Amino acid sequence: MSTWGGPVDVTLTGGRVVTPGGVLENGWVSVRDGRIAAVGEGAAPDGPTTDVAGGTIVPGFVDIHCHGGGGAAFTSPDPEKVRKAAAAHRRHGTTTVLASLVTRPVPELADQVSALAELVQEGVVAGIHLEGPFLSAARCGAHDPAILCPPEQTSVTKLLDAGKGTVRMITLAPELEGAVHAVRQLVDNNVIAAIGHTDATEAQVRPAVDAGASVATHLFNGMRPLHHREPGPIGALLDDERVTVELICDLVHLHPTAVRLAARHAGLKRTVLITDAIAAASVGDGVYDIGGLEVRVVDGVPTLAGGASLAGSTLTMDMAFRNAVNSCGLTLVEAAHAASTRGAELLGLDTGKLEAGLAADLVVLDAELKPRDVMVRGEWVKD
Repeated sequence: MSTWGGPVDVTLTGGRVVTPGGVLENGWVSVRDGRIAAVGEGAAPDGPTTDVAGGTIVPGFVDIHCHGGGGAAFTSPDPEKVRKAAAAHRRHGTTTVLASLVTRPVPELADQVSALAELVQEGVVAGIHLEGPFLSAARCGAHDPAILCPPEQTSVTKLLDAGKGTVRMITLAPELEGAVHAVRQLVDNNVIAAIGHTDATEAQVRPAVDAGASVATHLFNGMRPLHHREPGPIGALLDDERVTVELICDLVHLHPTAVRLAARHAGLKRTVLITDAIAAASVGDGVYDIGGLEVRVVDGVPTLAGGASLAGSTLTMDMAFRNAVNSCGLTLVEAAHAASTRGAELLGLDTGKLEAGLAADLVVLDAELKPRDVMVRGEWVKD
């Protein structure tokens, strides 16, 4: 089925179709001019058809937190390496990806943002996510603590100006000086303010959410632990209806029970699966660099050299989807919403679900829920 030669007009038949309203066991999806023309069950409309042979059709995955893949990082000054990273995830069904950058000095980070902005305009990535440098040294994880700094207004402005509207999300620790003001600054500029890598108490988290912070960066990871007498950021963010929670569903960062508990409490409207993937995703074990820090990947698990701190993941979104269904107890509809719909909603994109009028971004999964074919804007992705 996989070809490359422009958008196709076709109706996909002969399989399950996962829609927001449920699974159509004998469903079909009609694609016209790069968009979904119709979705239905039973007899397909007249015109060219392609039999997916019992496959499961889901919306293209949307990853709002990803640092690289295919041996390349989004921090690379070489645009071809950025394209390589995006293509590696696209082969795994991620039709939309935010390029996540890690902590660096603000001037250097601004240069990275400026270079990536051009690739956002090309459509290689959907925008830029800055994970740092406005993070807590106590919960820095794989970020260089020597470079961390408070979100001073001029620094935030410099980074936003460098992106020229392409910076879509910035993660910060709400306990830092100026953090609440920075949240307001981000919201005023239509940028998602996310809370992460924080040692904040619940009382320190609340003002940031009241100011407009709306995403929890990889909930549980890089945060003060949940305690029954001090809920901290985990309790505050998970329990607040205004906050969407990111979950790294690689079964390393989070136990399946933790994923299930968080997803059940947050519900469809507030759960989003992410990869937090580094360059090693879709490549394998070895030594990699993240923001100037050496990372060793052994058995698919990246950790800082000389320590035990997790340093991103080697996850791809198709694996996150499978894990959510097979190990964490989510339904196909719940997993599709978390892996596609919620991320698209956060970014305000015309994709993320199989619904007439939206972009024809979709994935055909086999019986093991592994990608067999990927379509982006009505065009099959080669290989």
